[in-house]
Amino acid sequence: MRAASPRWIAGAVVVALTATACGAGGEDARSGKAGGHITVVLGEPQQGLVGQETVETEGAEVLHALFTGLVEYDTKTNEPKLAIAESIDSTDSRTWTIRIKDGFTFHNGEKVDAQSFVRAWNWGADQENVAEAMGFFSKIEGSEQLAPGKGRTPTAKELKGLRVIDDRTFTVTLKAPFSQFRTMLGYDAFYPLPKAFEADPKAFGQAPIGNGPFRMDGAWEHHKQIKVKKYDKYPAEGRAKLDAVTFKIYDDLDAAYGDLRKNTLQITDKLPVSALATVSEEFGDRYIYKPEASVGYLGLPLAANPEAFGKVEVRRAISMAIDRDAISKKVFHGTRKVADDFISPVVPGYRRGALGEAGTYNPTKARALLQQAGGIPGNKLELGYNDDGGHREWIDAVAAQLKANLGLDVTTKPYQSAGALTEDVKSQRFKGAFRMGWAMDYPAAENYLRPVFSKEAIANGSNFGRYANDEFEAVLAAADRETDPAESLKLYQRADDIVIRDLPCIPVFTYMSAVAYSKSVKNVAVDAQGRMDLAHVELD
Repeated sequence: MRAASPRWIAGAVVVALTATACGAGGEDARSGKAGGHITVVLGEPQQGLVGQETVETEGAEVLHALFTGLVEYDTKTNEPKLAIAESIDSTDSRTWTIRIKDGFTFHNGEKVDAQSFVRAWNWGADQENVAEAMGFFSKIEGSEQLAPGKGRTPTAKELKGLRVIDDRTFTVTLKAPFSQFRTMLGYDAFYPLPKAFEADPKAFGQAPIGNGPFRMDGAWEHHKQIKVKKYDKYPAEGRAKLDAVTFKIYDDLDAAYGDLRKNTLQITDKLPVSALATVSEEFGDRYIYKPEASVGYLGLPLAANPEAFGKVEVRRAISMAIDRDAISKKVFHGTRKVADDFISPVVPGYRRGALGEAGTYNPTKARALLQQAGGIPGNKLELGYNDDGGHREWIDAVAAQLKANLGLDVTTKPYQSAGALTEDVKSQRFKGAFRMGWAMDYPAAENYLRPVFSKEAIANGSNFGRYANDEFEAVLAAADRETDPAESLKLYQRADDIVIRDLPCIPVFTYMSAVAYSKSVKNVAVDAQGRMDLAHVELD
C-alpha cells in the first residue's frame, strides 16, 4: 500500500492482532528464567530487512525484534501508544511536531535522533530507491518532487515537509489534514535508520543495524535462518528477557509443527491445516485462539483479464457461489470466520453483514447472474495460490464450489512462494483469480481501503487487480481531510460501500489467531500488526 504498501500474508495462519497467551502477567510472569535461547518459525522474507522495504509479514516479524518505532500498538486494545516518541502533537492534523525520547541508540552505538527518522523517510520517499513502502510518504509535503512518477526524474533530494528542529524534535507537514497520521506511525516504513545505512543500503538489508531490543547475530542466512541476540544497551524498561532468538525459515508447515511438538521449535504462528482439528486439545492454554485483523481474499485481475472479470455481475456470481461457512468449518476447523465486510471486525468502522447479498451463499442466483452476464470466456477459470503457506486446501475447496455451482471448468495453479505469485500477479502475467491476504499495517479502517483499492496502490501497494474508481478516490480523500474522528469514520465507511458495490476482489474469510508454543516458554503475546512480542518472552 504503501501509499499504501502491501502487507502481504504468506503463511497459512498469521498471528493474532489482539491476543495474549494465558499465563502472561501476574506473579507467574515475573518468575521466568533469565536469559536463554529459543527458536521461532518464519517464512523467507521477500525484501531486504529495511523498514521502508518490507511490505510483508515475514520480514516485518524480524524487523519488530530489531527496531523500535515512534508508536506501537496495545496487544489487547489495538490502541496506538507512544514507543520511542515522547510526544506527537498537532492542532490541525496537518502539521505535526514529534519529539523522541532520550536514551535510545542504534546497535552500533549511534544515537537515535530526529535526523535518524528524517533520513529514513527521505530515502523511502525517493522513487530512485524503488522502496516498496514509498507510497506511505505521499501525504507529506514535497513527496511529488521526490516521486514524480514513472518516466520522470525527481527534482528534490528531501521531503519539503520534514524539518529537524533540534536533536530530539522534528516537524512533519502534510499536504492536507490526515487524522490517522499518528496511528500510522507504528508501521515499519517509519522506522529510523542510522548513518551507516547510507553507505550500502542493499548490504544493510542483509545485516541491519537497528535500535530495538534485539540485534543481528551474523547476516541473514537465506532460506535457512536469521539469528538475533539481546541488545544490552536497550532501555531497561523494554530490554529483552531472552539472550537470543533464531528465526528458523520453513517452507513446510507440517515440518515446523513437528518440530514444535519435539520442542526444537518453541513458537509457531503458522499452523498447517492438518493440525487445526487437534491443536487446541494438544496444547491447551499454550494455544492462542482469538480474532485478528487479517482478511483472506480471492483476488481478481480486472485490468489483466477484463473479458473474464470486467463485469460486476460476474464478480458477484463468483462471490455468491462460494460457501464461506463450509470453508471456515470444514477446511479451517473454525480458525477462520466468514468475511462479511472489507474492513476487519476488530477495527472501528466494521459493519456486520456489510457485504449483503454479494457475501451470501446463493448458488442458484449465482449461476443465473453468470449466465445473464454472458459467462466467462471458454467457461474456464484458473485459481492461483502460493503453496508455501497452507493455502492449497481452501483454494481446492473454492475450485470445487465454483465448478459445482457455476458449471465452470476450474483448475488451480500452485506457486512455490508468495513472492512468485505476487510477481506474476503484479506483472499481469497471471490472468486467473488468485489467493491474496491483507494484514493491516496499522489499526484503522482506512488501512483496509487505500492500500488495496486506491489508484496510488496500483504502483505502490496491493491493488493487484488495478481497480480504479474516481468516486471512491473522492470519498477517501474527504475522509482523510476530516478532522473529526467520528465523521471521518463515516466517510471511510462510504468508501467501503463503493468497494462493496464494485466488488473488485472477493473477501472470503477473516483470520483467527492460531499460535502454539511449547512448555519451555511463557509470556507469549502478539501485537496489533500480528508480530510476536519476543522481548517479553521468557523461558519457563
